[in-house]
Amino acid sequence: MKVQHTAEKLMVALDYPSAEDARLLINRLQGIPCYMKVGMQLYYTAGPDFVRELKAKGYKVFLDLKMHDIPNTVKGGANSITRLGVDMFNVHAAGGVSMMAAAREGADEALAKDASLTSPLIIAVTQLTSTDQSTLNEEIGIPGTIEEAVVRYAKRTLQAGLDGVVASPLEVEAIKMACGPDFRTVTPGIRPTGSAVGDQSRIMTPAEAIRCGTDFIVVGRPITASPDPRRAAEQILEEMTTSC
Repeated sequence: MKVQHTAEKLMVALDYPSAEDARLLINRLQGIPCYMKVGMQLYYTAGPDFVRELKAKGYKVFLDLKMHDIPNTVKGGANSITRLGVDMFNVHAAGGVSMMAAAREGADEALAKDASLTSPLIIAVTQLTSTDQSTLNEEIGIPGTIEEAVVRYAKRTLQAGLDGVVASPLEVEAIKMACGPDFRTVTPGIRPTGSAVGDQSRIMTPAEAIRCGTDFIVVGRPITASPDPRRAAEQILEEMTTSC
């Protein structure tokens, strides 16, 4: 039971150019009750039908499209995504409180029209885990530390009525302190011990992230690029379980 609970905290990033490639991995992970994260690359080629396919297989789905537009457009997008039946989707916190609140409104309108739908978790992206201090200050133009910027966005997300944020595992404790223990954190930038860092700047191991109190960890290449993806996922779950 503990392993199943731990597996539900693991989100596997299906960063593939086609549904066929994603299915190969899914077949190898069969029986592991993890979340499946569908991002832009896969969604733009496989579309909503692939999300429905994952739901039909019994998976929880995080649709990672990072909506960032005027409030009315985001409201409509959130309505469509909710009707698709996903379990979680996201917007950019940089869009502001009104835009984030519009996402909640769009989801609520879809739920009001169809009682069979389940309310998805709606979360906001704070700062990408590829963002370092220099990029934040000099390129994006936000002063202060990364943690200060992330916590500021998290507070605005809570104010907008959303469920949590995407942030690096390094900021989880500060977010929980500012927004409360029930405010969810989804943490990319997870690299098992010995894995390549790649293009990530702010990272932790699965065990470290779980000890910090994060609700979900997102793992992509350490699983998807492994010669034995199932064993890679099982090793990550073992590491997570020892920290629960």
